[in-house]
Amino acid sequence: MRGTALPASSQLWVDHGVEPAHAVPTTPELAAQYLANALMHPVYENWNWQRLIKVYGALPHARRAKPRVCKLLLNAPAVVEYWQKGKLHVVAGPDAPDPASIVLAVLKSHKTRFRLVTAGMPAKTTQTSPNDSQVPFAFALRAWLQRTGRLYNPHEHTNTLGASDDYAALSAFLRERTSRSRHTWRAYTKELERLVTWCQEQNLGPLSDLTRQDLLKYKSRMQKMQSGNKPLEGDTPAQMRPMAEKSQARSLAVVASLYRYWHNTGYLQGNPAAGLTGGSRAQAGFAPTRMVSSELLARCDAFIERSLQTSPPLQTADANVWRRCAIWHLFRFSGARLAELAWNPSKALPRVESDKVGAVTLTVVGKGNKIRQIPLPTICSHVLLSYRLARGLPELPDTLEQIPLIHGEKAGYLGARGLYNEVKAVLLAVAREIEQGDPQSGTLLRTVSPHWLRHAYARTLVVDKRVPLPAAQALLGHASVQTTAAYAKTDLAHLREFVEAGFGNGASIEGVSNRGQATLTSLSRSG
Repeated sequence: MRGTALPASSQLWVDHGVEPAHAVPTTPELAAQYLANALMHPVYENWNWQRLIKVYGALPHARRAKPRVCKLLLNAPAVVEYWQKGKLHVVAGPDAPDPASIVLAVLKSHKTRFRLVTAGMPAKTTQTSPNDSQVPFAFALRAWLQRTGRLYNPHEHTNTLGASDDYAALSAFLRERTSRSRHTWRAYTKELERLVTWCQEQNLGPLSDLTRQDLLKYKSRMQKMQSGNKPLEGDTPAQMRPMAEKSQARSLAVVASLYRYWHNTGYLQGNPAAGLTGGSRAQAGFAPTRMVSSELLARCDAFIERSLQTSPPLQTADANVWRRCAIWHLFRFSGARLAELAWNPSKALPRVESDKVGAVTLTVVGKGNKIRQIPLPTICSHVLLSYRLARGLPELPDTLEQIPLIHGEKAGYLGARGLYNEVKAVLLAVAREIEQGDPQSGTLLRTVSPHWLRHAYARTLVVDKRVPLPAAQALLGHASVQTTAAYAKTDLAHLREFVEAGFGNGASIEGVSNRGQATLTSLSRSG
């Protein structure tokens, strides 16, 4: 294998994905073998007929496992497989890139796992998870938090939290309540930072000094801005921003949770936020309103289909075209959340698996770190498996494969922002196509986000296909079946159909459509 040692002699790449951390070999050949074993996909491999037979035992087995390699070997004495930007490339030996450059690119694309350190020095670790002991506030806010107020409990025998100031107590709260989800951690941090900023603007604080009246004033401020009242004299720009009702409920729930935790652990002598929120009313009143019609979604599906029809054969196709189609089909036909489809390196999820009869299942990490399996319809699985072929991968993944489901050009996989942008690209393209003849639908499509596709999936299950609520709940990953049932409550068109059948033009009640009956059945279950 061509190439020189990877870094300078005084530096080493260290693998922090194993315990204890292990140094990556410094020669390209050994480093490629190490990375292939660690990441469960080829990195840089040389092939000839002799090695193929040695590895696979016989030519028929080799042809099934490495069809592209075998095809190239008919005209070249050696072939190289290498991994670059999330795709497996196969070229004749003389056309292969330098192995050291490929290995370095793979190492850099997994920067949270592989880090370059000076030889003989301990590797530095960076706290990036929700378990961090520090709150990610600006330094000014951190200094503001490192105090205590009138409700602080200084007695060690009753202050079981053991925190000596609000900053330490807030850190403990975030570690314990948000450790299972980075998204929860980010949301809690945002809401608490909002409260701290408001306290600074009102010359109140620290948090352990706030009274019930202070918190009610904070609640009232959000309600006044939401109701459309004019800002009061002296309001700052932060106070003038309107908050939706759901955003208010979420913000107050985080604040109430913080003070309840502090009081229960003995950090505070009282709970000024007791009864601040309306309990479970917000969840009970959940009603998804961001819906897009099946007709508009069909236009988007047709756009995707046309892009595939104009794409070259899989062997020479642009993998990025198939990537966009795969992403669209995942959102359309799995009902998964954006965060669930973003690659999770620590769990090697999401991933697709196929059983003996060819049925494909998507496995994702849902809310609360819960693993969920979602059966995929054939229309979706066909596109996903074809996308794998366009990436140079086998159609069906190996049992131990840990390759990201969706490849990326830089990090080797596409993150949440990249997934979002791919879906929006489809929606905007279709909006441009139809807005001249149907400006209202074009405007609507411009506002649609990936989460709307999850709502559409849920509505199809609950209303159109009359899937039993417990089954729909399992597919969607809802914690409460009441959330799943809420999708039936939003379909006023079906309720109108029932009324027209019962009272319009002498029609009988038996004329209610099956879809209308399904809506009423779901409503009665949830009520």
